[in-house]
Amino acid sequence: MSFSLALTDVVPLAEIDDNKVTPGVLGFIVFAVMALAVWGLMKSMSKHMQKVDFKESPDSRAESGTASSAGPDARRG
Repeated sequence: MSFSLALTDVVPLAEIDDNKVTPGVLGFIVFAVMALAVWGLMKSMSKHMQKVDFKESPDSRAESGTASSAGPDARRG
């Protein structure tokens, strides 16, 4: 008798019950991996956002009074 056969006799890998549906161990593992991936992405995003400089430079078109940013209707008046 091999070790794998003896192990499956002691610990069944999956019990099939038509009245009970659960995600099981595989569902938990997939969920845990996805949670770790999201945590890593959020940590990376936080690090990258700290490097961003949010100081805006003055817009030269807004100071000169052109209506190019107001759209095509503002030029007709």
